[in-house]
Amino acid sequence: MTALLARLGWVRNGQGLRCPRLDPGLLLVTAALMGLGLVMVASASVTPADRELQQPFYYVLRQAAYMGVGLLAAAAAFGIRLSLWSRFGMVALFLALGLLVLVLIPGVGKTVNGSTRWIGVGPVNLQVSEPAKLLVLIYLASYLVRRAEEVREQFSGFFKPMLMLGLVATLLLAQPDFGAMVVLVVTALTMMFLAGVRLWQFGALVALAGGAFALLAVSSPYRMARLTAFLDPFADPFNSGYQLTQSLIAIGRGEWFGVGLGASVQKLFYLPEAHTDFLFAILAEELGMFGVLLVLAGFAFLVWRAFAIAAVAQQADEPFAAYLAYGIGTLIGLQALINMGVNMGLLPTKGLTLPLMSYGGSSLLVMCVAIGLLLRIDYETRCSVHNINNDRRRPRRRGTGRERRA
Repeated sequence: MTALLARLGWVRNGQGLRCPRLDPGLLLVTAALMGLGLVMVASASVTPADRELQQPFYYVLRQAAYMGVGLLAAAAAFGIRLSLWSRFGMVALFLALGLLVLVLIPGVGKTVNGSTRWIGVGPVNLQVSEPAKLLVLIYLASYLVRRAEEVREQFSGFFKPMLMLGLVATLLLAQPDFGAMVVLVVTALTMMFLAGVRLWQFGALVALAGGAFALLAVSSPYRMARLTAFLDPFADPFNSGYQLTQSLIAIGRGEWFGVGLGASVQKLFYLPEAHTDFLFAILAEELGMFGVLLVLAGFAFLVWRAFAIAAVAQQADEPFAAYLAYGIGTLIGLQALINMGVNMGLLPTKGLTLPLMSYGGSSLLVMCVAIGLLLRIDYETRCSVHNINNDRRRPRRRGTGRERRA
């Protein structure tokens, strides 16, 4: 406990002024979203868990356990210096590729509802696309620093990471996990744009990616069915449009202030996956527009804070930290936006959780690590701790034995 309090204390910056070791706003909003998510998982899952497993608190207890592990993982990520994360770039890429290949090996990966996305790790299942996304962002941030001039001046500097990204996207589609692939590709393109890649190269790649997404959508009957259901869910409300129509009913019932916490009707076996992908719809039903605006404000603050931390890192001449913070902010914001858009019928259905809130150990763990990395980036730039670390790495003058003993 003493070590934890010290970690939450204050440090002196380069001007000798005291500043908080951890960003209080980022911590507070993250804790609020995680706490509200735990409450909503409890509300949405108690009845289904009682009927299916005879354990009403099965999902909420597991979510609380995931949260505890996630906080430990965030603390561990915060404890590692950014210089080590930067050198970890290639290892992160190979680890991501290894996970994505491993899940496709028969007998290793677990298939649920036609998708092979999980690996059994003891009593829990790891959804490999979640850590793979963050690992690829670490690799890309490292690459953009190591090959900065090549990325800006030569086509090869732009093409190499896109080749690796294409390989990762292919492995994600083999699961299939189209939603994770879209989030990762868009986030990577954002990082490349911010790194100063030539506009014609960026525009060509965006056009190519958009055409590939459209081709993938229309070439698969499964994806095409989801697309047509999204356009008019009430055309087939008891089959392809069932989940979306139930979600829209839940959101409509919430009105301004909701029907009350725990009073949702749609969670009572009407809306599938109410505690995972469609938790936002239950939140809208029980807390209404007021609750929706609070959640939107929370995620907007996280994205703004991530980009603000990235801007400070750029000013401190820490490009790896800046690119990684931009990537994390884009990842969190884009995934939250897609999840809420799907729940409201604005986007086709995707198997993406609401970050920090939906039930799921893999997503919660990775998002906690991402927040830990943001806190570390802020710690090493805003408080000028990187100067202290540099001073510690300077060679010391050798003195006499008496001086060394002193």
